[in-house]
Order: sequence, then C-alpha cells, then structure tokens
Amino acid sequence: MGAMFRSEEMALCQLFIQPEAAYTSVSELGEAGTVQFRDLNPDVNAFQRKFVNEVRRCDEMERKLRYIEAEVNKDGVHIPEVKEAPRAPNPREIIDLEAHLEKTENEILELSHNAVNLKQNYLELTELRHVLEKTEAFFIAQEEIGMDSMTKSLISDETGAQAATRGRLGFVAGVVQRERVPAFERMLWRISRGNVFLRRAELDKPLEDPITGNEIYKTVFVAFFQGEQLKSRIKKVCAGFHASLYPCPPSNTERQDMVKGVRTRLEDLNMVSDDVVSVRQVSRSSGHCTRARRPTPSDRTW
Repeated sequence: MGAMFRSEEMALCQLFIQPEAAYTSVSELGEAGTVQFRDLNPDVNAFQRKFVNEVRRCDEMERKLRYIEAEVNKDGVHIPEVKEAPRAPNPREIIDLEAHLEKTENEILELSHNAVNLKQNYLELTELRHVLEKTEAFFIAQEEIGMDSMTKSLISDETGAQAATRGRLGFVAGVVQRERVPAFERMLWRISRGNVFLRRAELDKPLEDPITGNEIYKTVFVAFFQGEQLKSRIKKVCAGFHASLYPCPPSNTERQDMVKGVRTRLEDLNMVSDDVVSVRQVSRSSGHCTRARRPTPSDRTW
C-alpha cells in the first residue's frame, strides 16, 4: 500500500543561470510543472529577499483585478471563461499590464463615485418629494381642526398680544428610519416634556441606500413646537437619530410648486443615471485584462 503514495523518481540538480535569463528560465520550468524548487536561504526574512518588491507589485495588481471583477459582476457584465491558463507574462508585459490596470481602476473609481453622488441626490430628492406629499395631508387635517386646540395643549392660558405672539407654532419636517421611530418619539417627548406634537406616516416602498444598495424603510414626520429653544433641541435629536430634515413651506401653493420642481429634477436625474450606467457597462466590458500569475518565493530562490 505504501508504494501507491510514493512519488516519481527525482534528481537533485543545481542550475547556474545568467541574471538576464533567470525570469524566462524559471518561467519555463514552472510551466512544465515537473520541478520543485528548494529554498537555499531559509534563515532570510521574507521582507529581506531581493524579489519582495516584485511580489508586492503583483499583489497590488491582483487586488486591482479583484476590484475590477467585483465591479463588473455588480453590473451584470458577462466575463468569458478562460479555457487555458495564460502563461506567465514577460517583465515588459507586466509593466504594460500594471499601467492598464491602474488606468482602468481609476476610471471605475471615478464612475462609481459619480454614480454614488447621483444616487445620493436622487435619494434626497425622493425623500423631499415624500415629505411634501405626506405633509400635505397633515396640514389639510390641521387646517380643518384649527390651530386653537393644539395651541391650548402646548402653552398656558394667556390673553392679549403676548398670547397671540407665543401661540405661533413652528415645525420641522423630515424622514427617519422606521426602526428608530419609537425611540425617536420617546426622546422628543422627554426633551420637550410633552410640548411637541408629532405626526408621522410610513413610506409604502423602500428606498435604496446609495452606498450599499440595500433597501431601507423610512418614515416621514412633522414635529410642531413652540419656541426657538425647543426647535434647537429637536434638531439635535434629529441629528442624533440620523434623521434627514427638509424644507417644507407652510403655504399650500408653495408646496405644490415645490413638488412640481422636485418631480422635474427627479426625471432629469433618471435620464442622467441611465447614461452613467451605460457608460459604466461600456467602460468595464471594453477593458480587457489578463490575470497575471503571482510569483512565489520559490520562483526566485533557485
């Protein structure tokens, strides 16, 4: 049974090669796959070997190849299968490949950065549109009820011009993640001692995170308050819960005009986003990269 696991007969050889022909010779021996190299410098640290800079360059190129491959797969671009493993490139081809990978990576990074900015702008405009549309129902219901009942619940009984001045309520509108709404409401109640009137409405469809691409569920809210000091506290709470605040005019006409402008900008962003996606796919599908074989320490320690 032991004979089954024994290797072929081997011979110990020592080669003396000119430095100019070392890369080509070792490459041919490696392609043959019948040679096992021995390390003649086992006590030398890996960072003190002569070829450490070349290995680092190959590691950096391999990192760029992994990044390009991940971005290509993210856009659904088909990568043809390699039938035969490519041979080790010569030093000149490695220099050209390194420059090509550097250029391709920079182009993809720039395109990805622009795409993230467009998605971020699209997300903000979408949230602003939802805020304007959802708060419309809040303000209509409030106009029917009247501001007197809410004013009485927030301020003490006063008369005259002072009561009229202090009875004017301000508000802030924005969106917050749905899972943070209960804690957000409790914090507003505590910092205002119950003197904040909060209205909220959940968004029917999830939004897309511009960085990760994951779906996020958010809720539109409007917080009515009285006093600049309380307004400052509410904004601090919103910042702590990562809530996005958006301008919302109190007039119905101004809100309608603002909604029309936001919808127009969203349509323009959709057109620009489609163009950017097309450019990304063309740029990534047209870039032809050959995966270089990473040299191992045994390739240089003959």
